[in-house]
Amino acid sequence: MDIDLALSYVRVTEAAAINASKLLGRGDKNAADDAAVQAMRKMFDLIPIKGTVVIGEGEMDEAPMLYIGEEVGIRDGECVEVDIAVDPLDGTNLVAKGLPNALSVLAVAPKGGLLHAPDMYMEKIAVGRRAKGVVCLDAPLEENIRNVAKALNKKVEDVTVIMLDRERHFGLMEKVRKVGARMKLITDGDIAAAIATGFEDTGIDIMVGTGGAPEGVIAAAALKCLGGDFQGRLCVTNEEERARCKQMGIDDLNRILYIDDIVKADDVYFAATGVSDGDLLKGVLYLSKDKVKTQSVVMRSKTGTVRFINAIHNLKKVQTNHV
Repeated sequence: MDIDLALSYVRVTEAAAINASKLLGRGDKNAADDAAVQAMRKMFDLIPIKGTVVIGEGEMDEAPMLYIGEEVGIRDGECVEVDIAVDPLDGTNLVAKGLPNALSVLAVAPKGGLLHAPDMYMEKIAVGRRAKGVVCLDAPLEENIRNVAKALNKKVEDVTVIMLDRERHFGLMEKVRKVGARMKLITDGDIAAAIATGFEDTGIDIMVGTGGAPEGVIAAAALKCLGGDFQGRLCVTNEEERARCKQMGIDDLNRILYIDDIVKADDVYFAATGVSDGDLLKGVLYLSKDKVKTQSVVMRSKTGTVRFINAIHNLKKVQTNHV
């Protein structure tokens, strides 16, 4: 991808975050998700790309917009062809309940550059740049924690592990407590949790657990931009999921998918905008006179650039000009 479209991609996540934030605490996660989808879709139509959604809101018959296979962008003759992974609202429950760490996120890579992960579960482990190469999904969690501690020059008891607060993770929680590490449990939003490992000032050192495979692809894209590490393994529960894996060329269902298996391209973009306040980004802040403030991050793996963007938007002008 020769054209640096970083700012264009941020505009997409900004629009989705602003629209979703209007429903913060309203108790309607579906309405918040739909608001984010609608805004994201409109902004994509203004970007000079030939984009195909490879991870979106579902199959064509399940989602009115941003479905898997949908084509987005201006799509004229000179536009670059890209694959797009989107989560217009990572943390629908968080927005519905007015809780922190909800994000609008997307990842973009050249055509064929992203794993077309089906909507199923994935075992995951994520770490930042300094711990790259020292963890393995097949290793005991206690061993991974000790290796991360050594890589980060920390005591084991100073390492912080983050995971979704789910019954399926009770065994992992017990291992963290037994080894003596710190633990942070979250109700939703494991994309934000994985990305947090890439920034030292979040205090998060390792993310583990089982969550959505599409979210795993987006998180892996972010960590590739940050020089971090991500491993995943698809969790097959029925024949339909088994068939989807075979379509992707994954015959060995016990196979670890490394970060370069999930994000094959060397040039990938990641963008995120905070919807509610979180460990990494501030949420949408409503100012006076139809103005709102957003905080976003946009990264590109090819250049290694990480930009944090604070923006003030005039909602009346945004509605008129769509930018």
